[in-house]
Amino acid sequence: MLVVAKFGGSSVASSACFKQIKNIVESDECRKIVVTSAIGKANPDDNKVTDLLYLMYAHVKYKVNYDNILSIVKSKYFTIKEELGLKLDLNKEFDNIVANLKLGEDYLVSRGEYLTALLLAEYLGYEFIDAKDLIVFDYNGKVNLEKTYKIIASRIDGQKKVLVPGFYGAYPNGDIKLFSRGGSDITGSILARGVNASKYENFTDVPGFYVASPKIVDNPKLIKEITYNELRELSYMGASVIHEEAVFPIQDVNIPLQILATHSPELGGTMISSKCSDKENIITGIAGKKGFAAINIVKSKASDKLNIISYALNVLKEHNVPVESIPTSIDSFSIVVEEEKVSNNLYDIIAMLKENPEIEDIKIDNEIALVAVVGRNMVYKPGISAKIFSILGKNDINVKLISQNTSEINIIVGIKNSDLNKAINAIYEGLIK
Repeated sequence: MLVVAKFGGSSVASSACFKQIKNIVESDECRKIVVTSAIGKANPDDNKVTDLLYLMYAHVKYKVNYDNILSIVKSKYFTIKEELGLKLDLNKEFDNIVANLKLGEDYLVSRGEYLTALLLAEYLGYEFIDAKDLIVFDYNGKVNLEKTYKIIASRIDGQKKVLVPGFYGAYPNGDIKLFSRGGSDITGSILARGVNASKYENFTDVPGFYVASPKIVDNPKLIKEITYNELRELSYMGASVIHEEAVFPIQDVNIPLQILATHSPELGGTMISSKCSDKENIITGIAGKKGFAAINIVKSKASDKLNIISYALNVLKEHNVPVESIPTSIDSFSIVVEEEKVSNNLYDIIAMLKENPEIEDIKIDNEIALVAVVGRNMVYKPGISAKIFSILGKNDINVKLISQNTSEINIIVGIKNSDLNKAINAIYEGLIK
């Protein structure tokens, strides 16, 4: 077996964290490929290195003195180095970083992962391989997976132990390119696919996915098994334990992904795969997200609804507005979008829609929250939708819209933003607890 283990920022926040990682890695000989994020918060009042480096670049950009920020960053790395007795020449590394600030924001911010990986590689006795030499971005900003997988296969044979910094790769000319925030998860996933790993482990500060957010529901149940499709639905609705794009490289080849807590790996975490053996739990998870709007359109009675929907979608496409859902009735339909996506051009969108003579009326419904009840086993259990609406009704929560496709993996209801936490608690109490 070959396991790729990725450690998040909170897992590498101190020398004590490094020691925990060493215990985890050495407890399983299969953990031969390790990916690390940049140093995270050692306590709630601390700062993440990535945030500090973004702030430092802003100072560089506007020609403001950044010495104080750089000093804080240096202190974090030197403390870990000294407490673990490591030999890495950090003075040389930081001098090199300062000398290359002209390379831009992506270069500077990536140094968080780069330096963390150098220290962790030395501490574990693993070979350091720079992510810029493995992960290839095309100039359109997307990873060229075909080239990347070939390079990974040629550089990592599955026998030697290697450590790779997450969060970045490089363009063909060598310039550093970052993933979006949380992108170290994607690095681990790409590496797992590239070496055909038996499993991809993602170590973080929580022991896996919960049925509902602990910030909303007291002591929610831990999800032991979940499919990739369910994970995508919950991640999009705010259950952000792992970057939602991290599943793409490994889902197609069914490499299992396990979420584990660095500080308590014995809890077992959440196992994510294409198929799950559990048939008992009807509901896998409940999640919600605020900040949606519904563009409600009434068409003239004689017009073709398909043509009107197509016209409306083309208007939104022209304004680069993604669509979440399209509930319909005989003579009207609603297009649900994120409010922030239309905040700057809503009046232009409405004006273009009104240019169509077959549209009789347009109304905007703001401050909508979407709640998703997700479960692969709901298809085998009649009456779940009725139970959800009954629960919401008993709690005086008005349902503004409903969306469910025939796969029945999820039921989405639209409610007022102000009712979101109340709704999630009520559904959890009624269906899970």
